[in-house]
Amino acid sequence: MKICFFHLMPYRFLPETFESDYRSVWVDPPRSLYDAHKTHGLYNEFLDELEHAERCGFDGLCVNEHRQNAYGLMPSLNLMAAALTRRTQSAAIIVLGNSLALYNPPVRVAEEFAMLDVISGGRLVAGFPVGTSMDSNFAYDVNPATLRERYYESTARSSPGASAGRGSGAWPVATCCTSSPWTSWRPPRASFFS
Repeated sequence: MKICFFHLMPYRFLPETFESDYRSVWVDPPRSLYDAHKTHGLYNEFLDELEHAERCGFDGLCVNEHRQNAYGLMPSLNLMAAALTRRTQSAAIIVLGNSLALYNPPVRVAEEFAMLDVISGGRLVAGFPVGTSMDSNFAYDVNPATLRERYYESTARSSPGASAGRGSGAWPVATCCTSSPWTSWRPPRASFFS
């Protein structure tokens, strides 16, 4: 059994009257409630908590991607994963995950994951969800009728053996000299979770 520490990175400086004055913390809280100076402290506190979780013996440190809400200040989880790869030594870095349908080109995610895997010495566990309607459709204005199709195409283009470009001489994804992963590709369940 593996025990993982999962962090949503919530914004906790909402007014006392938030519940009665505002509709939701998801998608439409007004920008006027956000304070970048307070968030600076929160981001560092969140990273400290994740590092402490490793010292407490957690097997994995989980980060996930959400945008435009007050309960998750992590629109770019790869940035947090990058910070954790340098600030931790043994825990798996579990990225849950990049919604590939939102990236153009989606190969960029494969390259970033390969870099994270190398920097961490093979500790990366990567997830690729379709994404929520609030993140994908509302925040990024992706047509809901096309989201799954975009996701499947993006996943296929970012998988091992896919071509990074249209030409026949293009480098394979995640195998060129600048983005070759530390560990050979395998489904996450077959590695960390087994």
